[in-house]
Amino acid sequence: MKVIICGAGQVGYAIARQLAAEQNDVTVLEQDLALVQRINDTLNARGMQGFASHPDALEQAGAADADMLIAVTFADEVNMVACQVAHSLFNVPTKIARVRHQSYLMPAWRDLYTRSHLPIDVIISPELEVGRAVLRRLELPGAFDNIPFVGDKVRVVGVTTLPETPIVGSPLRHLTGLFPDLSITVLGIGRGERLLVPSADDQVLAGDEVYFAADSQHISRALSLMGHEEKEARRVIVVGGGNIGGHIARQLEQKGSPVRAKLIELDRGRAERMAEQLDRTVVLQGSALDQEVLKEANVQQSEAFVAVTNDDEVNILASLLAKRSGCKRVIALVNNVAFMPLVTPLGIDAAVNPRATTVSSILQHVRRGSIRRVHSLRDGAAEVIEAEALETSGFIDKPLRAVQLPHGINVGAIVREDKVIMPRADSVIEVGDRVIIFALAEQVRKVEKLFAVRLEFF
Repeated sequence: MKVIICGAGQVGYAIARQLAAEQNDVTVLEQDLALVQRINDTLNARGMQGFASHPDALEQAGAADADMLIAVTFADEVNMVACQVAHSLFNVPTKIARVRHQSYLMPAWRDLYTRSHLPIDVIISPELEVGRAVLRRLELPGAFDNIPFVGDKVRVVGVTTLPETPIVGSPLRHLTGLFPDLSITVLGIGRGERLLVPSADDQVLAGDEVYFAADSQHISRALSLMGHEEKEARRVIVVGGGNIGGHIARQLEQKGSPVRAKLIELDRGRAERMAEQLDRTVVLQGSALDQEVLKEANVQQSEAFVAVTNDDEVNILASLLAKRSGCKRVIALVNNVAFMPLVTPLGIDAAVNPRATTVSSILQHVRRGSIRRVHSLRDGAAEVIEAEALETSGFIDKPLRAVQLPHGINVGAIVREDKVIMPRADSVIEVGDRVIIFALAEQVRKVEKLFAVRLEFF
């Protein structure tokens, strides 16, 4: 597949790295010469200096025979125009644009993005994606990741195991016998810097980051099995009144009376606007690093603290102050991926990285075959994939034990109409089933082939 990526920032670089590693033909168009040089020096991709929306630059990048254009520059308008030029002059089949400003995303203007106006096939909003990710983590307070699949029939959840976690030290094959009524499959285990796809004989250790798939109706019991029985937060403090913080506060208000939210915003003008826009949220103007402001927000009695300003250091430090003051659970927005390994040892319960959420949103439109949804884990080390089984797939009507999936691929769940099936060795996948698969990065192409229209993989 030939892909042009406009913009070599964090998201553009991450997408280029992932697609180039999968042997796609990738060209990255970027104005900043230093970023272009970084692409050429570190990736198996072609970096070009140029303005993303200029026809001559797109032509030199190979737009005439490109399969896809992904516009992720810092300017919404450049991303939009790049998609328009790619469509009108070069007939690029698929065009994806990152759009940040909320005015462009209002439902009233949805017709703007039709082929007769601005022909953008997929709009990605990092702020909305991050807001949704934070809300999912608030929904399951014991989890650091929580991703719905197949219309929320299945959840893939990430939790950190504790010494008292019931399954610690037991081979995974014993889970079915110990908990016969529980629909759960352990997909992957993060242990230090490594990400493992466990076998039935492997054990979960205390401190592991465990990713599991479960029937959404069994999530509470599954979390108990992992040693987490925290209740959903009712008293929430949100730090930052930008697009992300505003979206979170509005969604919390829609949950109704059990949830009481407070929002802290440093800028007086923005705090006043938030106070006008929100109905039941208490808005405080001040710094989240000020102990008096935190005390006024009653942080010691709060059950969740969410820091989503545009400053990583403020988010991290404010979260640590809130935790030290007695807040039960803290979540921080962290843009710099170099900080991500530090947040858990520091005591932050969950971190959200905008690059990771944006990359996941884009990848589900890049993946070929009958793939419906993708979520990237651990900075691209693995993916959770939702795919539909086709008639031409070679594994149809075969027990999973006979399919002999390559190492690094794990089937997490099968959804047949409204029924969720946790896979066993004798489970059979039928045409039309939705299959949830955990795959290490180097095995993703094999999953694509597995669910391609024609299969010559096995």
